[in-house]
Amino acid sequence: RLSHCSRIQHLYRTLDDTYLEFKRRVGRLILNPIDTCVLLGNYTHQKKYNSMEIIHLILGKANPNRMNGVNKVVHELATTQVEKGISAEVWGITDNPVHDYPSRIFKTRLFKASKNPFGFDKELKAALLTRTQSAVIHIHGAFLPVFYSVSAFLYKHDIPFIITPHSSYNIVMMRKNSIIKKIYFALFEKKLLDRSSFIHLVGKSELTGLDLIYHNRKSALIPYGFNIPVINKQAEKSSSNIVFGYCGRFDIHSKGLDIMLEGFAMLHKQFSNTKLMVIGDGDQRPKVEAIIRQLGIEDAVELMGSRFGEEKVALLQQCHVFVHPSRSDGLPATIVEAAALGLPSVVSEETNIGDFITAFDAGQSMKSLDAQAFYQSLASVYKRIYFNNELEQLKKNALQMIEEAFNWNNVLAKLNKLYKEAYLAKHELLE
Repeated sequence: RLSHCSRIQHLYRTLDDTYLEFKRRVGRLILNPIDTCVLLGNYTHQKKYNSMEIIHLILGKANPNRMNGVNKVVHELATTQVEKGISAEVWGITDNPVHDYPSRIFKTRLFKASKNPFGFDKELKAALLTRTQSAVIHIHGAFLPVFYSVSAFLYKHDIPFIITPHSSYNIVMMRKNSIIKKIYFALFEKKLLDRSSFIHLVGKSELTGLDLIYHNRKSALIPYGFNIPVINKQAEKSSSNIVFGYCGRFDIHSKGLDIMLEGFAMLHKQFSNTKLMVIGDGDQRPKVEAIIRQLGIEDAVELMGSRFGEEKVALLQQCHVFVHPSRSDGLPATIVEAAALGLPSVVSEETNIGDFITAFDAGQSMKSLDAQAFYQSLASVYKRIYFNNELEQLKKNALQMIEEAFNWNNVLAKLNKLYKEAYLAKHELLE
């Protein structure tokens, strides 16, 4: 008879046998002592890890047909995780818990938002308690009182979570209502971050901003992935005009729409065969229209309003170049989406995509955040397309950037490492 933890001499194969699986593979046989307790522990470790599931917790419904980057990113992330065989769901906190969104392949649960900003639905509490042994919660958003309360609940019940603030901690965003944010951070947000297993950041500007207010060793810089879409019908580009395109919210300061319009006006004055297509909408549309009239470029700028899905893709396909001179951003999904359609881009460094654009020669990254720098970047790309006939090469570069820098397999491997470490640490299963 052998004791529970006896050491036994085993003949075993050294190739790719998984825990406790000895399959008939060709391999080198060697003698090596194996601790039966280690084998049992490894088996338990792997079995528990395989039961792990990811729950994305957001405000809203992850509806991609909204002018909201977080909705688009979470929808894309959850979709890709499920396609890759990862157990993932989206749980949304919303004023209108009605499932009124396009069909999707991941499970979605909606919970009624509380009138108390720090309160959350008892049904959400009950649902979380059913997943104490299996879930890692992925919170999306920052400076939201409800997530502070949720984090306290998760911490109390030993449910691990990571947080993606989606650009909320970058320097520009922290300057907005700075006094209130400093007070809120000291009283609430810091405690939320202390409770988290990891802080997932998508851009350098956010990493820099967070480091100024919260020194830590659990920040992870991982960009989003993006799938190159299957295009059933190619839209025709103008052969006589070079069309620049923007898609996003009408937030003049944050999105740099004043920089965009003023810089484009300079370009159009020099090259009259240029057009600007603007996809999006918002409360500041009247101000945008006023800037266009003031600059005298009404005939060169077309405001398309909000467009989604195939309609948006068809409009982007008509553009030669995508532009996004944002003053503050995380990692705009629209730039990545445009690149996946083969569009080179002119972007600001604040988009956190400038380094990728430069490395892959997929457009131009602005040297400074002003209209003159934007004009110079536009002119550079214009000349490459119109005079040097480099549009096809720029398209190839943009697609290569998506395939390599924003490859979902690479991104998911990095995120899965965070999920796994958070899960195993909370359940004390780390080796």
